[in-house]
Amino acid sequence: MRKRSFWVTLLVSFALLFNCFAWTPHAGAFTENQRLLLQSWRLVNQSYLDDTFNHQNWWLLRQDLLKRPLEDRDETYDAIEEMLATLDEPFTRLLRPEQYHNLQVSTAGELSGVGLQININPDTGNLEVVSPIEGSPAEAAGLKARDRILKIDDVDTTTLTLDEAATKMRGPSGTKVSLTILPHQEMSSIREVEIVRDRISLSPVTASLDQPIPNLPIGYIRLNQFSANAAQEMAEAINNLEEEGAQAYILDLRNNPGGLLQAGIEVARLWIDNGTIVYTVNRQGVQDSFTALGTALTDDPLVLLVNQGTASASEILAGALQDNERAILVGEKTFGKGLIQSLFELPDGAGLAITVAKYETPNHKDIHKLGIKPNQVVSQTPISYEEIGTDNDPQYRAAIELLTGNSVLADAS
Repeated sequence: MRKRSFWVTLLVSFALLFNCFAWTPHAGAFTENQRLLLQSWRLVNQSYLDDTFNHQNWWLLRQDLLKRPLEDRDETYDAIEEMLATLDEPFTRLLRPEQYHNLQVSTAGELSGVGLQININPDTGNLEVVSPIEGSPAEAAGLKARDRILKIDDVDTTTLTLDEAATKMRGPSGTKVSLTILPHQEMSSIREVEIVRDRISLSPVTASLDQPIPNLPIGYIRLNQFSANAAQEMAEAINNLEEEGAQAYILDLRNNPGGLLQAGIEVARLWIDNGTIVYTVNRQGVQDSFTALGTALTDDPLVLLVNQGTASASEILAGALQDNERAILVGEKTFGKGLIQSLFELPDGAGLAITVAKYETPNHKDIHKLGIKPNQVVSQTPISYEEIGTDNDPQYRAAIELLTGNSVLADAS
């Protein structure tokens, strides 16, 4: 009797064990969509900063998702997005193929297209030219700021999102695209412009030399994002302004959403000779640091402009310059994104952005969801693109006043 009881218990145990695994097919039996889901799960499992996965059973979630039929790629993407949503952390996300491609283009610093910066006018809802990129086919075709783009290859632009319009104007070098343009100038008539696409270098930096008072030239540099060519473009801007006689600088990081971590570190090294730039901490609690290399291009007084749109790599740079007392920050509290993502490409051209670490400023401040408070708070209502860095820009004026005051110049001497 005891022996029979033993075998019954053994068989029941085996049956339970079998039921736990029987529904999971052998790796070779997974469908293509299931393999894509599995790869996404593994990447997060291996890399994600929070090894509790938002205090849930990450393995059980995998098993539940694999029970779904996943009939097509959209269903698979939906399942991956549902899986990532359980982490309750917006920066770990799926980038579908077009989104992933657009991100690669924006961070690479180069694309093939017509060379237009575009925006949708918030008042009219119309697609407009912000500015043509210098030396681009669009500039050669005579397109100007505020020109309205009515059609792209006969497609009405009111039916397109901003990303869709940008995608339609990109394409292989040497191919043609037709734009229907309503020039901004009064009494101008609609015109058709055929443009041959070419390779375009995306400069994230704009620079000018201002002289608000006699004998004090001030270099103004605006950095739009931390792309792969940001440090090189920044170095060229600083060197050119130094040759032109700049004695102080304003670095504008307002509405800069960040970009590549390494680009943020390299840009910081152009301004700081010594000291820590940033600390990073991974999920094992291992701390690493990046330091200055004695390669600063200038030690002239510096004011940094920041606002609520200053995020990620921009905050790494802002924290480094503030904590090392290299710059005075002016404007509004920054966004507060203290997490670092790595990009992973999936086999079908999609990608995953996964939070793999957090960072701390040189003074070991964790700014996530807190932001960086400027040394001088200057609130500002929205201004137009053309007003940035002019007398109509209160934060810019505050920076000028700081640099032209005796205190900043005395501290720097």
